[in-house]
Amino acid sequence: MSAIKKAALAMLALAVAFTSGCGARHSSKEVYYLIASNRSLPYWQTLTAGFNRAAAIYKVTARVEGPNNRDPQAELTAMQQAVAAKPAGILISVADPAALLPEINAAVSAGIPVITVDSDAPASRRLYFIGTNNLEAGRLGGRRVIEKLGGHGNVVFFTFAGQANMEERLKGFKDVLATRPDIHIVDVVDIQGDARIAFDKAQQLMALSGPRKIDAFVSLDSSSGKQVANVVQRAQATDRLVMAFDVDQATLDGIKNGSIDSTVAQKPFTMGFLGLKALDDVFHYPPAQLAKDYSVDSFAPYPVFVDTGTSLVDKNNVNIYLASAAAGMTQNKQ
Repeated sequence: MSAIKKAALAMLALAVAFTSGCGARHSSKEVYYLIASNRSLPYWQTLTAGFNRAAAIYKVTARVEGPNNRDPQAELTAMQQAVAAKPAGILISVADPAALLPEINAAVSAGIPVITVDSDAPASRRLYFIGTNNLEAGRLGGRRVIEKLGGHGNVVFFTFAGQANMEERLKGFKDVLATRPDIHIVDVVDIQGDARIAFDKAQQLMALSGPRKIDAFVSLDSSSGKQVANVVQRAQATDRLVMAFDVDQATLDGIKNGSIDSTVAQKPFTMGFLGLKALDDVFHYPPAQLAKDYSVDSFAPYPVFVDTGTSLVDKNNVNIYLASAAAGMTQNKQ
């Protein structure tokens, strides 16, 4: 056999080995779970799309579980069932850290990698958190409120009480608004995961006048902003500021038609996409100690936090986000 033929066969053998090795890394038998709450919201449908897209690229199996409303106990049940299935990894958004922490720790003790997404449980044994820097997101929104109110007025917030990401957003707003003593936070409304509560409460607040008049309505979740904007629009109160969170179609349409001033955009698709890829990497290249606290290890193979980014969306750049949303919907249908 000539040297050329030998070289060609060697290269072919190397190519076959490389291809076989790449194919061997992934398998549809590898199952990754995304555990979430409020799955009916467009925000979670977008995050799920990112998770599923990464699974399709890697040719692994993605399963998405959890309640369609905000129900920490139902999310706990979904987590327990996922742990019992012994998957390759779990990505979880933590609606209630106190309720979910024991089961997160149980999963890690059982050798299942857990990464938190969107809402964290920092006291748990999860490897790390992928999501928004919610404190900075709140500060970004707070600066917008100051700008639009001119440094004085009454503000009301709509939130989910006790959920870590919402609490951090609220703190960020408070940090910034504290620099303007003539801006007063009148109320922080717990909508308990039900946007109808925001609608009803906004109607009551719109009736206040004089020194008690509410000048700004700020939603810290993805669902209440549209409901509040509806109330303000019906009252034809063009002097009120409505600020939302996230960039679902209805919110972007509200900015376009002027019923919503602005929103803070997160990147849920990116969270889901990176989340599955991160779990896959941990599964195939596991650390010597899964339960170790890597946040205090200067030579850790993992970060403490992956910030997927935020931005302010208003009438000046809303068309960019509308075009991106349309392109994303088309891509996800393919």
